[in-house]
Amino acid sequence: MPNLFSTFSGFEDPEHEAIKTLSGRMLRYRDLDQLSARLAGVLCDRGLRPGQRVAVQAEKSIEGLAFYIACLRFGAIYVPMNTAYTVDEATYIINDCKPALLVISDGLSAAGYAGSAHDTGNVAVETLNGPDGSLMSAAAQTVPYQSVYGATDEDIAAILYTSGTTGKPKGAMLSHNNLASNARTLVDAWRFSATDCLLHALPIFHAHGLFVASNVALASGASQIFLSKFDVPDVLAALSEATVFMGVPTFYTRLLNHADFNAQSTQTMRLFTSGSAPLLPSTFEDFEARTGQRILERYGMTETAMNTSNLYDGPRTPGSVGAALKDIHVRIVDAQGASVAAGQTGDVEVKGPNVMAGYWHAEDKTAESFTQDGFFKTGDQGYLDDAGYLFLVGRAKDMIISGGFNVYPIEIEQALNDREDVIETAVIGVPHPDFGEAVLAIVVPRSGYAFDGADAQSKLKQQLANYKLPKRIFERDALPRNTMGKVRKDLLRQDYVDIFNA
Repeated sequence: MPNLFSTFSGFEDPEHEAIKTLSGRMLRYRDLDQLSARLAGVLCDRGLRPGQRVAVQAEKSIEGLAFYIACLRFGAIYVPMNTAYTVDEATYIINDCKPALLVISDGLSAAGYAGSAHDTGNVAVETLNGPDGSLMSAAAQTVPYQSVYGATDEDIAAILYTSGTTGKPKGAMLSHNNLASNARTLVDAWRFSATDCLLHALPIFHAHGLFVASNVALASGASQIFLSKFDVPDVLAALSEATVFMGVPTFYTRLLNHADFNAQSTQTMRLFTSGSAPLLPSTFEDFEARTGQRILERYGMTETAMNTSNLYDGPRTPGSVGAALKDIHVRIVDAQGASVAAGQTGDVEVKGPNVMAGYWHAEDKTAESFTQDGFFKTGDQGYLDDAGYLFLVGRAKDMIISGGFNVYPIEIEQALNDREDVIETAVIGVPHPDFGEAVLAIVVPRSGYAFDGADAQSKLKQQLANYKLPKRIFERDALPRNTMGKVRKDLLRQDYVDIFNA
């Protein structure tokens, strides 16, 4: 399997428009090719070698996407980090993957990261602020690196960190083969071509925005309208030039709240997709009533990229994430690992060329995550109907998806339980009309203490990214438990299920 870079057919038509912004900036594929070659030249000048890690926490920009492409062509392993991470959260990843180069925006506490880099062995630090920063200055003075690293099936293209139930993030290793095969599959499944224009409003530090949206556009030679973030007026302003939009459910609920989002404003669009969180059937139905189009929902995760999709030409079933994509196998098993009948709920397992090689330096976690016959245990629960369509009914281990981001309760619980005025905590997700799910914390105050909720929120804000912060904190005298002493989070969810819909 060739380097993922070689899958990007857009570079075969250098004069075709590759990417542009609402401000009027535009790069053709030849421009994007040369920009990525210069940035790859910086990696060469800095003495990096293929296989070394490059960690990036920078605001979304054309240059940021070009730097990702540069890492692919050079053979460096790209390690994106959420721009909402605090220094402490990013430092854990830096310490774990030990990058040879750290690239950050000036606005993301460069001094703090320089200290983190020093602690991990004098890692070089560069800044990237769109067209500015030390990385771009270096690129302007270097010799373009025109070669393309000859990747094998085993060579890792990227490591994406996903939190685990212990609160310690794990680095999912995705090979060039994993990403290239998935990009080609999605190009075919969703009928992408060079005539398409993708309206890109997602961040590029996780799989959805980078490995689904941009990879598919680059692999098909399509154009991209690059928005720095999701903003309803900006999306409405760009829709008339686009043909495809990829979003999380929150995007669609916010668009539907705007009167100018209708059949007329979407008349050039041929496809809207949704993922990263469950799409409510009511949102699906409201969208169709407003625009005349049916959102295509699909299912993927950090460790596997895309697994299933509703059909482009065929049924798009509300509440379902569709059938298995080409060469990917999905099965439902019971607690003993035996396959169950159609319609019966169980654990979702997947197998295919899209599934990660394993977790970075975590052989035990990798072994736990795969069955003996090579299926990956997704941690999700669901069922398959008679047509092979997958319906997700819940997530094992109580993971919360808020606004498209994964939130693991234990990380927040540990932070709250460290307080002297708290004896124990349970963190749950409940339905929210905008975010899909909202994070709630239920605390049991320690006897003799008055729990200070405002102080707790303030301290959490210093420790955790904003999307992990509880929307509300409630106090209770005790948490419900089963006969084994385990907290009954299902009962807590029932108690607070309508808190944001009342």
